[in-house]
Amino acid sequence: MDIEKFVPEQLMILVAALYVIGMCLKATPKVKDWLIPWILIVIGIIGSIALQKGFTALAFFQGIVSAGLAVLSNQLVKQTLNRDDSSKSSNDKV
Repeated sequence: MDIEKFVPEQLMILVAALYVIGMCLKATPKVKDWLIPWILIVIGIIGSIALQKGFTALAFFQGIVSAGLAVLSNQLVKQTLNRDDSSKSSNDKV
């Protein structure tokens, strides 16, 4: 599967920016965790529309996909780094 069919190269910078924005939001105590993906989706849609110079259905959905990639990337890093912690806690329950 070629990811550039869903997110063109010029929007990959948006994915990186959304990743950083998500990390900053996570560090903000007043922003609840469940709200972060929703904020990133809105910013992703706005960013995609701005980068593609106009509102289209494609720009709208590419903004959603960009936010999804940012959240997925964050979770992959987080879960990979914390895999030892989770395996220890699950072994303690056995």
